Amino acid sequence: MSTCTTASRHLDEPLAGTSTTARTWLLLEQPGPWGAHALTASHLDPAVGRALEAAAEGTGVRVALIRRPGRHADCHDARARHVYAAHTVPGNVWLHSTTTADPEQLLDLDFTALGMGDPHTFDTVLRGRPHTGDPLALVCTNGKRDRCCALLGRPLAAELASSGVEGVWEVTHLGGHRFSPTLLVLPSGYAYGRAEAHHVKGVLQAVREGRVVTEGCRGSSAWERPGQAAELAVRTATGEDRAGTLTVVARGAAPRWEVTVAHADGRQWQVTVAQSASLPPRPESCGSPLGSPARMDVVSIREVSATPLAS
Repeated sequence: MSTCTTASRHLDEPLAGTSTTARTWLLLEQPGPWGAHALTASHLDPAVGRALEAAAEGTGVRVALIRRPGRHADCHDARARHVYAAHTVPGNVWLHSTTTADPEQLLDLDFTALGMGDPHTFDTVLRGRPHTGDPLALVCTNGKRDRCCALLGRPLAAELASSGVEGVWEVTHLGGHRFSPTLLVLPSGYAYGRAEAHHVKGVLQAVREGRVVTEGCRGSSAWERPGQAAELAVRTATGEDRAGTLTVVARGAAPRWEVTVAHADGRQWQVTVAQSASLPPRPESCGSPLGSPARMDVVSIREVSATPLAS
C-alpha cells in the first residue's frame, strides 16, 4: 500500500526546515477520539475549541490536544486534565504545567503574553508551576488527519510508553504527515521526522544533557522555516550541539533569505537559504493530489565573526 510517507522516504525528501512554527505551545489533555480538526471535533466542547483557536490567532501560540498512549474508548471523562505551556525561544525556554477540570479556564489566559514568552498568566489563571519532570515527547497520532499518523505514530508512542519513557503523549497535529512518525520535544521545541524508538530515546537523553540531536531533525518551532534550515546547517557544519546557544534572524522573502545565525559566544554566520519545489511531484498527505511541497535548501554558509567573546 503506497502512502505519503512511502513516497517521501523513497524520494529522500529532506527534513530540515519543515517544522511547524510556534514560539509557544499550549497543550490540553483531551481523552477519547479526535476528528481531523480536533479542537472542534473531539469530546472537548466545540465552542471552547473554536474560542481557543480564535484567542491564539496571530499570537505565536499554537494550541493542541494531547492524550496518553493506548486505547481511546469513546467515553466522556470529566476528570482533571493535564495542561502544559512551553516557550521555545533560546534565552527564555520554559515548560510549565498544571491540571484543570474546566478547559474553559484556558480562555482567561493572556495569549499575547504567552506568545511573547511570559508564563505569569498561565501560573496566575491556572495555578501553573515550572515542570520538574522529564521533557515531553509528543508523537502525532491523529489518523483522522492522515492515516500515516495513526499507522506509524501510535505504535511509536505505545512502544516508548511501554519501555518506560516518561513524558510521552499523543498529540493532535504537528504538520508534515509525510514525515511520520513525527515528534515534538518540549521545552526544547525541536521537531523530528521518521522517528524510531531508539532514536527518540537518544534525543530525549540529549535534551536532559542540554544538547540538540540534529539527525532526523526538522527544526526548532521557535523559527520560521528558513531559520530552521539555517540553524541546523550551522550546527551540522560546526558540530555545535549545545542547546540554547544559537539565535536566528532571517531577512528577505520567498524564494530567498539571508539568515544570520548568532552564537552566544559572539560568532556569527551568514546563511543563504533558497526555497524550491520538491520534484518529482508527491502527495503531501494520504489521499491528497500530487503536489510539489516547498523545501528549504541551504545555498551557502559564511562565518562573518570568528572571534568568540571573552568568557
